Amino acid sequence: MWEVSISLAVFVLLCASAALGRYVRPRLPEAHRARETMETMHLMIGMLVTFAALVLGLLTASVKSSFDRAVFERRDYALQLTQMDQCLRNLGPMGDEPRRLIKEYTAAIIASTWPNEPHPTGVDYPDTSRMPLTGASPALEALLNRADVLLHTAQPTEPALKGLLQDCITDEHSLLAARRTVIESVGTRLSRPFLGVLVFWLMVVFSAFGLVAPRNTLSLLGILLCAVSLSTVMFIIADLSEPYSGFFSISSEYMRNALASMMHPT
Repeated sequence: MWEVSISLAVFVLLCASAALGRYVRPRLPEAHRARETMETMHLMIGMLVTFAALVLGLLTASVKSSFDRAVFERRDYALQLTQMDQCLRNLGPMGDEPRRLIKEYTAAIIASTWPNEPHPTGVDYPDTSRMPLTGASPALEALLNRADVLLHTAQPTEPALKGLLQDCITDEHSLLAARRTVIESVGTRLSRPFLGVLVFWLMVVFSAFGLVAPRNTLSLLGILLCAVSLSTVMFIIADLSEPYSGFFSISSEYMRNALASMMHPT
């Protein structure tokens, strides 16, 4: 889990920066430790802390918004699959084969997107061991394409079935649009250089903390608590940027409910 590694690395770097400041302070000339110098340092620290807090807040809000959007899109995708299945049910025997393909497709999505969870049972689907966790998969696309061909080549004789078939084709177009949205929206990818610069800013702040903080246990404890808090924030930011893995991952409940609806006999 790379987010844990980032969090631990940030904690260590911040503590090391504060320790460097505490080490340097008693070795500075007396003039550099004068009251006027310390007051100036406090003003600069306040400016740096405000700027870092603003950037962290914006970054956290951005990844949280992206995560919430991914959850909504996955839920909408599951609803589109359920609606498509119901429309194919209404077609009767003409929709049995497309329904089977949609059912296999849904089961394969669950198995490939959430490989560490129990795989669906009671339905056959392609091998998902080499499918990507997110993004397009040729095998899954082939299932939808076969269902599309069956719908567009069907030739119902009854007028009512012709209308139902057109409804199913319309639902399929909505399903494909939802699929493209889910594939293209897989979270806010963090820029590693930007993350490195942000951590550098925090290291500068903690170095300044070490320079101005009194050398006692309480100030040391406060610096450690700040380092823990900031490293936790970095963990949350990194974890939310990967919506299908990590601690704050999107649940498979929506897709499993859609598959359960497809498996229901009526």
